[in-house]
Amino acid sequence: MHSKSTATGSERAGGRGLSRRRLLAAGATAGVIAAAGCLETRDGPVPEPIVGDDRIDEDWRLVDESEAMIFEEAFGPVTVQAFEHTHVHEYVDVTEAFVETFGTEGSPVLFFATRVDLRPAIDRLPGGVGLDRLMEEVRPAAEDGFRDQLEESGVEDVSLEETGSTTVDSGHTARTARFTARFPIEGETSLPDGSTEPVNDVVGIEAPLGIWHDDVDVIVSGGAYPTEPLSEVLSRSLSDAGDDVPVLEGAHGDALATEPETFAESVDALLRSVE
Repeated sequence: MHSKSTATGSERAGGRGLSRRRLLAAGATAGVIAAAGCLETRDGPVPEPIVGDDRIDEDWRLVDESEAMIFEEAFGPVTVQAFEHTHVHEYVDVTEAFVETFGTEGSPVLFFATRVDLRPAIDRLPGGVGLDRLMEEVRPAAEDGFRDQLEESGVEDVSLEETGSTTVDSGHTARTARFTARFPIEGETSLPDGSTEPVNDVVGIEAPLGIWHDDVDVIVSGGAYPTEPLSEVLSRSLSDAGDDVPVLEGAHGDALATEPETFAESVDALLRSVE
């Protein structure tokens, strides 16, 4: 399903995106705001984030798209606004395998990409004045927004494990973060004898995130994937109940048997390719 929605910052408070006052705290100095009145401001909608890696068309599908004003604040004579354009993707074969195998919707294999436009462009002052400090404020706001996105997608107990930096495909330096979490799997599956058995288990999740400035806008991208093959979760759940494990065949069986390293490689490539 593909949905597209727009909302005001007040309507989306606490929801997806970078809806945090500190997003602009570093830029809200008298000198920066005074200079902001002389900066160019983009009119119209924020361009969509573009994923440059071909895997996004081969293995993933867009399941949600949103555009919103996530911040508006007056600083003296200047009103600063932040707008976002976000895409949410899911890994097709895993999602379809979940429906066939567990009779449930949702997926622990996800990818998010967001472009954030500040108006006026306080992130594009001459000589990059204040940009480093602004991005230091953006990072915790982006981390909070990413945590919200994961939780809205059914991921639980999201915990920040480490932060760092890396170079993305465009050559820019991204601040990075790695989260761990849990994804509950609840449903029922068909057994070889024709009966069904409830499945109630949890799979561990790794969720990397990258945040950078592409000389025009703030880019935020990240994803999530399981830390063990999903077929092992099914085997563990049914073995604990004393049932025979059904044989999973075809694309859906392959999807559930996929090793975490394969998903990690795909999510990392997508994350680095956003522009």
